[in-house]
Amino acid sequence: MQRRRASHKCEGMSLRSILIHPDPRLKTVADPVGEFSADLRRLADDMLETMYNAPGIGLAAPQIGVLKRLFVMDCVKEEGATPQPMILINPEVSWLSDEMNTYEEGCLSIPEQFADVERPAEARISWQDVDGKQHEEQFDGLWATCVQHEIDHLDGKLFIDYLKPLKRQMITRKMQKLKREKARA
Repeated sequence: MQRRRASHKCEGMSLRSILIHPDPRLKTVADPVGEFSADLRRLADDMLETMYNAPGIGLAAPQIGVLKRLFVMDCVKEEGATPQPMILINPEVSWLSDEMNTYEEGCLSIPEQFADVERPAEARISWQDVDGKQHEEQFDGLWATCVQHEIDHLDGKLFIDYLKPLKRQMITRKMQKLKREKARA
């Protein structure tokens, strides 16, 4: 998801290029992570730096062309607040609330485009960390929205897929134009 605030800088990591919609990799279901290695830890660290630099509050591996079930997020948005980076590998939704929330969502793969999306207000998620250890947590508010948005990426779904066809087509045309302009630059 896209963040509207100043970025953080993480030391000793590499920025990755973020794919821009439309790109077939963004519509592909990601494969489970099977090997927990130093390479996986490096990938997660690079993703955190890329997310903070963008700036965003979430980034899924398919958004950088890595078709693995992994995403990072940090929904702390207040200036001066301590960051709370999370790395979620092989996440699974175990419960969603009946109560719904609407947030204005954005996406690092669909820059400068925002739209209201309705999702369950709370979500219980289980996942593995970079060492393969199992975790489970219940998220609410912006954290619940972000975790669902990022899991959608792992399933080949974008936030614009929740929009009416005309609005989705309009955003897709803007992204095609942006990609053409970047290719010329």
